[in-house]
Amino acid sequence: MSVKPTNRKPGDPTTTGHSWDGIEEFNNPMPRWWLWTFYACIVFALGYSIAYPAWPMINRATPGLLGASTRADVAAEIQRFNDANAPIRARLEAADLTAIAADPELNQYATNAGAAVFRTNCSQCHGSGAAGVQGQGYPNLLDDDWIWGGDIDSIHTTVTHGIRNTTDAESRYSEMPRFGADQLLEPAQIAQVVQHVLAISGQEHDAALAAEGAVVFAENCVACHGEEGKGDRSVGAPNLTDAIWLYGGDQETLTDTVTNARFGVMPNWNQRLTEADIRSVAVYVHGLGGGE
Repeated sequence: MSVKPTNRKPGDPTTTGHSWDGIEEFNNPMPRWWLWTFYACIVFALGYSIAYPAWPMINRATPGLLGASTRADVAAEIQRFNDANAPIRARLEAADLTAIAADPELNQYATNAGAAVFRTNCSQCHGSGAAGVQGQGYPNLLDDDWIWGGDIDSIHTTVTHGIRNTTDAESRYSEMPRFGADQLLEPAQIAQVVQHVLAISGQEHDAALAAEGAVVFAENCVACHGEEGKGDRSVGAPNLTDAIWLYGGDQETLTDTVTNARFGVMPNWNQRLTEADIRSVAVYVHGLGGGE
């Protein structure tokens, strides 16, 4: 009977008892320095979990014997900055909106604070650079085309009360009829008025249909968009003669708009932001280049 050869030598440590293809692993003890470091880490972890918040519970975590709280630290730091900025924020709330730009210190604070407010609350829709999202109804705030007005007071009102929301009685409100969905116009009439809009906006169009569409436009659209289609800010009706479109100005998109209408909603920020924050973001938006 043959015996499997082994390379073990006299004095070698014992093995773990495991064998892989004839290879055995020595059962060498861990170095003492490693073991003491490991035990120290265990002791430290236990001490830390007792002294500081650590163990999660249903509604909270264990507070720890030292009562430390990173949330409280952050809240205290925020309060420290709020206290430091309280005087200039009070000045901002009391100032006439049109006079802020003439006060260098106040204007600089409002612009910087407004940029922070914008990035936190407004960039999700209007984009980080405030250029809006073309085709999705989020306006570009950098140009000089404003549905509700681009002066500082109008911007402040829009931010404060929002657009077409149901949570503020003073929300700016307008609603375009669903000319197709509600059967106010026949499909042929919609096709005609779309060609008219293409014509007044300087786009390629069918001249014959556009001429018929001018009549449809006069009978159904001038009350809001005006005889020339240049819009009316008092009712939030956009200018149809330029190349700026919230949802798109091509034939297909215009047909969809006339048929089903649009109803974009902007929240009112007076329930989420302080008056100082609203004024700051209004100053910031007004100073982006498109403010009037």
